[in-house]
Amino acid sequence: MLKVNIHKSLPGISVEVKFTVTEGIMVIFGPSGAGKSTILNCISGLQLPDQGTISLNGEVFYSSAEKIAIPARNRHIGYVFQDYALFPHMTVKDNVMYGIPSRCKSGGGFRMTVLDVLEMLKITRLQDRYPCQLSGGEKQRVALARALMVEPDLLLLDEPLSALDHGNRKALQGELLELQRIWQIPFLLVTHSRKEMAVLADEVLLLEKGRQVAFSPAA
Repeated sequence: MLKVNIHKSLPGISVEVKFTVTEGIMVIFGPSGAGKSTILNCISGLQLPDQGTISLNGEVFYSSAEKIAIPARNRHIGYVFQDYALFPHMTVKDNVMYGIPSRCKSGGGFRMTVLDVLEMLKITRLQDRYPCQLSGGEKQRVALARALMVEPDLLLLDEPLSALDHGNRKALQGELLELQRIWQIPFLLVTHSRKEMAVLADEVLLLEKGRQVAFSPAA
């Protein structure tokens, strides 16, 4: 269970939200500049709120009152960035393995191998290619594989499909739904597309100028 109750002041906008997510896909929806990415960054630990609390499965990641701020690397959260953030000098396999202390996961408490994750995302045949040799849809699958490789307790996705064409977007929407069903962890997905929200959302957080307008199950 993810619990978020935070306030973050930014130039020209103050982000203030309070919500709880137990399972499924929660879509954070709103126009550009509404504070959607800021919420993901605060949850991941890339930014710190000014006030409030963030906890996942009972572990406090951030508390202004208790002066707790767990570093991002220790939060066990997967993050898929809008621009994919793949390393151009690394192969697909090495990109997916990035963040794992050793190329061999045995003995580290992991359940899945890199080949398991590559097969799940249908990119095993691409493992020796470099990002410059991939299509947009393939890059997105590599970014998803890397985020899932650490077997996270929460997956954050910042407009993951916005740069894709219609065919790839539709295919990956279906794959995200299937991945969440398999993984059984909360997915938080940022979008400003109503169509995407309608397809993916189990719950919706509506934002307007940093303020939480509504939080409810998808209609």
